[in-house]
Amino acid sequence: MDHYDLPMPLTSTLQTMVVRELESFIKEIEAFPDDASVWALAPGVTNSAGTLALHVCGNLRHFIGAVLTNSGYVRNREREFSHRGSSRSEVVAELRAGIEAMSQAFPKVTAAQLDTDYPQPPGGHTINTERFLVHLVAHLAFHLGQAGYLRRIVTESNVSINPLPLGALVG
Repeated sequence: MDHYDLPMPLTSTLQTMVVRELESFIKEIEAFPDDASVWALAPGVTNSAGTLALHVCGNLRHFIGAVLTNSGYVRNREREFSHRGSSRSEVVAELRAGIEAMSQAFPKVTAAQLDTDYPQPPGGHTINTERFLVHLVAHLAFHLGQAGYLRRIVTESNVSINPLPLGALVG
């Protein structure tokens, strides 16, 4: 049997998707015209694109890196939502650090881990680790979409960055 006929491990698929979405988040942040606009809000919106970027990085690095693979990352969730004013390049650096952390973490997640309950019940809910990882990818994509719409509102631009290219999943 050719190795291309073997099923791709779920962790590899999830890693590919997380990296794709984080790379798209970088494109969203870079598409803002200046540093201040990354932190701008629209009426009825409580989180800026910068806040969303910091939040998804902290979320992934905590739940996948620290909890599942003992990366040593220490999350400061309050800072994710209260910090303002970093430059676009600083936010992009956080996103790149998230990509690097996920590239190191996902290969360490075992099939046995996927088949068991997540070790720290999120929100007090017992959930299978595999399902929780899929949830984390959906959470990331949800916030990426929010950042994209917020950028369009703040900048009054209708330009899409093509945030979910299928080409990244082919192979």
